[in-house]
Amino acid sequence: MSPEAAVNRKLTRVAVGVLLREDGRVLLADRPAGKPYAGHWEFPGGKIEPGEPVAAALERELHEELGIEIGPSTPWVTFEFDYPHAYVELQFRLVSRWRGSPDAREGQRLRFVDPAGELPAPLLPAAVPVLRWLRLPRSALLLTPQQATTFVAAKRSRPVQPQPMIVIEARWDNAHLASVPRALRQSAPGRIDWLMAAGPGARDAAGWDGVVLDARALAADDGCAAGRWKGAWIDSESELHLAARRGCDFVLLRSAAAVAAVKGRPSALPAYFPDPSPAAGRPPGCRGRWIDARPAASVAANSTGG
Repeated sequence: MSPEAAVNRKLTRVAVGVLLREDGRVLLADRPAGKPYAGHWEFPGGKIEPGEPVAAALERELHEELGIEIGPSTPWVTFEFDYPHAYVELQFRLVSRWRGSPDAREGQRLRFVDPAGELPAPLLPAAVPVLRWLRLPRSALLLTPQQATTFVAAKRSRPVQPQPMIVIEARWDNAHLASVPRALRQSAPGRIDWLMAAGPGARDAAGWDGVVLDARALAADDGCAAGRWKGAWIDSESELHLAARRGCDFVLLRSAAAVAAVKGRPSALPAYFPDPSPAAGRPPGCRGRWIDARPAASVAANSTGG
């Protein structure tokens, strides 16, 4: 929360449910008439009462709004949003099991949507980044340019599903920046999503789906081209907050301190944990795992960063 907001605005804590079906579609509801942003689509949920656990608040709100009984929910991301009518802390929790069919008990419209497909409009502003984050792959592979070429070529005969995020680590110069993504796309039968450039010079990359920056490059970063993905290598809790302030879509945790920072409290961004990870189970904020598949010699020759 900004100092001005802390002085002038009351923080309202909200539990929000991300109800995911097996086909990947997620439930949205529009806001009923008479409420601020009436007609805007959002994730279902409601206010957390003083002293009420977040999971219990979500169970209560979804029963009241939709008439369903949810199974255990998993903490995912938490961030604050400044609306004209309220300053809110939104605690999103993933829900994959529930009893009953969602019923519009408050007169709202309900729709299961594909986050990567056509979305209803207008969307509540805070729902926009969350729907974007739900499109992120569940795994990430850290490769050299040479490995990436082999991996992409192999997809022609052995399609990889689901598609992982391919993070290509190298020391980039202008020739690499232009030639590598072009060569990779020419090796595949169709468009390859999730090609990320990482390493010195990566933030100047063109032709990539996005970049992964280290803290030093992130601190000097002035944004990312519209539509491109931006991630960050994270070694500490302070770097996690920096990534959130810089508008990152995700973080890749590469130290025990970073894993502990996300494991022990709500995460401001979807996080990829190292595989194998020192964290047991599914930690809060987890989007998936990242795997360093680079040869040992390449790891020694390249410093991770942007």
